[in-house]
Amino acid sequence: MNLNTGTVKLTDLASCGGCAAKYSAARLEQLLAGIVPAEAEDLLVGLAPADDAAVYRLDDETALVFTLDFFPPLVDDPREFGTIAATNALNDVFAMGGRPLLALSIAEFPEDLPQETVAAILDAADRQVREAGAILAGGHTIRDDEPKYGLAVVGTVHPDGVWPKSGARPGDALFLTKPLGDVLLLATVRQALERSRAVLLDETEVRALRSSYASLTRRERDVMALVVSGLLNKQVGGELGISEITVKAHRGQVMRKMKAESLPALVMMATRLGMAEARITLRGAVSLVVPFARVLTPSDQQRSSTRGC
Repeated sequence: MNLNTGTVKLTDLASCGGCAAKYSAARLEQLLAGIVPAEAEDLLVGLAPADDAAVYRLDDETALVFTLDFFPPLVDDPREFGTIAATNALNDVFAMGGRPLLALSIAEFPEDLPQETVAAILDAADRQVREAGAILAGGHTIRDDEPKYGLAVVGTVHPDGVWPKSGARPGDALFLTKPLGDVLLLATVRQALERSRAVLLDETEVRALRSSYASLTRRERDVMALVVSGLLNKQVGGELGISEITVKAHRGQVMRKMKAESLPALVMMATRLGMAEARITLRGAVSLVVPFARVLTPSDQQRSSTRGC
């Protein structure tokens, strides 16, 4: 897309939009574990647990509320994007019970993005900050192929008036000041669809494995069961009353029909078919915990020895 035409769809420049671009809370918790000193008594809200903004007590009457939030565009209109991004950052201060005072822009834009597009984003953000009773006092802008915008916001709150997420209690009244965002709903639907696709894919693969397994002869199934249990060819031959050469021939047929490229791959297939539970060592050796799907009875073994191969 030629950015110099003046007709730019911001979402075409982003790999994902809005809060969908964020790291998951679980991953962040692992990455940031231990970064906040436990002796910071005036840090009322930090990472333990994480919240919408950090809160630091200055004195008995005042605490600072500080947040930073930015993301790629989730709409194409630059003014709408600037408004949404600024509102999202400001709301973190309001969510903590605070009042915004000062904001700084955090911006990343392609260098050849039309100037009027960037100006519209910044102007819309400035208007939103003013409506919230704060001042947009500057910021930092860097070049990036994917546009991103947001704010760092500082506000104040009384130390006893902080509203942390952990402060909610059963029975508290919940007031929704606006409808739930489409991004949250769409993300939930997308995750459900991905889970469904994963389940369907797994079911398809298992059906294919069952079909391959059904193509094996009874003797080939017996060989497969014993091979994946960890027995050597000679031991398999002893169990079934056939020669080691015959075992190798049956084993080759099993590998071909099951489309297994290696013994560990065959073991994993057996595991998915419910035949065994596999454990593979670093050296590639295989040990298993049986039970088998079908245990050979003495009469089975006797018939096997009389039939040969």
